[in-house]
Amino acid sequence: MAEAPLDRTTPPPDRAPTARLEMTDISVAFGGVTALEAVSLTVEPGQVHGLIGPNGAGKTTMFNVACGLVRPSSGRIAWKGSELRRLRPAQLTRLGIARTLQGVGLFAGMTVLENVMVGAHRHARSGFLSALFAIPTADKDEERLRERAMTALAELDATAYAERYPGSLPYPVQKRVALARALVAEPDLLLLDEPASGLSEDEMHELGELIRTLSARMSVLLVEHHMDLVMRVCDRITVLDSGKPIAVGTPEEIRANPAVTEAYLGDDVDVAAHTTEFGSTRSETAPTGTEGASA
Repeated sequence: MAEAPLDRTTPPPDRAPTARLEMTDISVAFGGVTALEAVSLTVEPGQVHGLIGPNGAGKTTMFNVACGLVRPSSGRIAWKGSELRRLRPAQLTRLGIARTLQGVGLFAGMTVLENVMVGAHRHARSGFLSALFAIPTADKDEERLRERAMTALAELDATAYAERYPGSLPYPVQKRVALARALVAEPDLLLLDEPASGLSEDEMHELGELIRTLSARMSVLLVEHHMDLVMRVCDRITVLDSGKPIAVGTPEEIRANPAVTEAYLGDDVDVAAHTTEFGSTRSETAPTGTEGASA
């Protein structure tokens, strides 16, 4: 039996999403191999936009273009109406874009709290290193960053691990910490790459609830291979196959698209059969709108 739709939380006026990510005719080639060919994707304000496809489709290459890890051979990326050119990932953070990657990427020599504080550096007034290592002139900054970090950990139900080191924690907890590090920056756009990998069914359910809650105050680009999660939380979905877009639409439209069934799941597999427990869609009021070379 399908679960009830995930409703959108109404944000306070000053946190309602307003920024749009536009990626137009993005092409990427690694040597002589074309990873992406003229792919366009728009994440509307407050929208959860899914990016799916079979292995080798180009999903993570597209994701890495969005977060500055891969420079496109051609195409245009616009954020908040301005074109982004040759920006490093750290610069994107200052523009209000945060990301999580397939690997959790936590610093083994830092506590969970310190790891999350790393994500808050855009809010440090005296410089992040000064705040993190408690240089006297930065005491107020340190206190403020710690408060922000603890708030982010609380949202992920991870405050109990604040003084632990990442290596001592189960993988699902490390994933929560990595997400808290992204959220502490208070981004306008959150880029999520395979956030459900390694999670149990219950943990995946909690993740879906969180993503829908987050969409009330930020836009989300989600790369994910768990179809049930994608169908449950996304407002719109782009499907890639062999580096080219083959479908864009609502979860209902994607579920019914025979080209998606053939390319993504195989000729004999019904997309709807993979969206039973998490298959119900979001509220009707919701807006519509690297894998490297081998991705």
